[in-house]
Amino acid sequence: MTKKKIFIIAGAVVVTAALAGLILPNVLGGNKEEFVAEAPPAVSVEKPQVRSLQLSSELIGTIEPSSIVYITPLGAGEITGVNVQTGDMVSVGQLLCVIDTKQVESSRIMVETARITYEDAKKNLDRMAILHAAGDVADADYQSLADKVEMARLQYESAKIGYNLQMESSQVTAPIAGRVESFNVKVHDMVSPQTVIGVISGEGGTGVTFYASERIVSGLKTGDTIQVEKNGAGYDASITEVSTMVDAASGLFKVKAAIPGGDGLATGTSVKLSVVSQKAENVVTVPVDSVYYEGGESFIYTYVDGVLKRNSVTIGLADDDYAEVKEGITTEDQVINTWTSELYEGSKVTLADGNGEESQAADSTAETEETGAQTSGSGQ
Repeated sequence: MTKKKIFIIAGAVVVTAALAGLILPNVLGGNKEEFVAEAPPAVSVEKPQVRSLQLSSELIGTIEPSSIVYITPLGAGEITGVNVQTGDMVSVGQLLCVIDTKQVESSRIMVETARITYEDAKKNLDRMAILHAAGDVADADYQSLADKVEMARLQYESAKIGYNLQMESSQVTAPIAGRVESFNVKVHDMVSPQTVIGVISGEGGTGVTFYASERIVSGLKTGDTIQVEKNGAGYDASITEVSTMVDAASGLFKVKAAIPGGDGLATGTSVKLSVVSQKAENVVTVPVDSVYYEGGESFIYTYVDGVLKRNSVTIGLADDDYAEVKEGITTEDQVINTWTSELYEGSKVTLADGNGEESQAADSTAETEETGAQTSGSGQ
């Protein structure tokens, strides 16, 4: 029994020795593993550039003539004659239609009545003038008669004015020369001063009207150029009017622009507009991917003597590619434009190939460390 125990113990010693024989050579260099120092991450850098940025907004506009007039009658009544139709070219003062206002004849009668009264009073005054000169009519009586004649004259003049107004109300004429864009009445239609019976566009060119928010309008001014697109064709337009009051119907600001080459655009059609709503001229910029945000703070990493520096910055206008940096860095800084998991203040990094002499020096240092590690391993 004792011999058996001794045999088992001896066997354990042999196995232990065998395992030690396998392990020790690896430790002592029999099956050597090379220990290489881990190099800092490589990053790319670039200096901030001075450039101009702008943001464009896509809007929808409506084509309108540069000058346009909506025709409304001065009086109410029945249409008794129509002289034009949609598409006609008209001149200033041309008769468009006639309205029976039911008051023209009454005004004419009043004019005739006032005329007769005035003429009779004037004849009577002429007769009295002879008697007055002979001393047969007192001065007071003659003056009273003269006053009545003057009153009759004024009533006659007033009646003529009323008649002329009625005539103007019954005859609708073109206030400007141009094209009749629409004329929506026919004989026997009833109209009133609140009825728009037609639209005339002037001959001064084509324009576009659109509505924009306060943010967009704040960046627009008279003379700015916008782009107009219709059926694949592009046009340049120049802003002619920017409203400073909100439109009650849309809650937006009304803007007008002239399209010098837009004669082929049909009035009332919709077009797509590209409007530059914000600009930043000659500002310091960096790639938008170089800007990081944390807790409402924006910051940028720069490379300084082999380590990262975190710079708090103020960001202004930004487009899809670049962001304006108002403060926090200069055009001489080397901004990190690549991402690594080791981006933090004080992190050691190397410059990627093509980023300057520092990259070559870092590579040389890494090779030296690797050679030293191999030599140390071989010595063991």
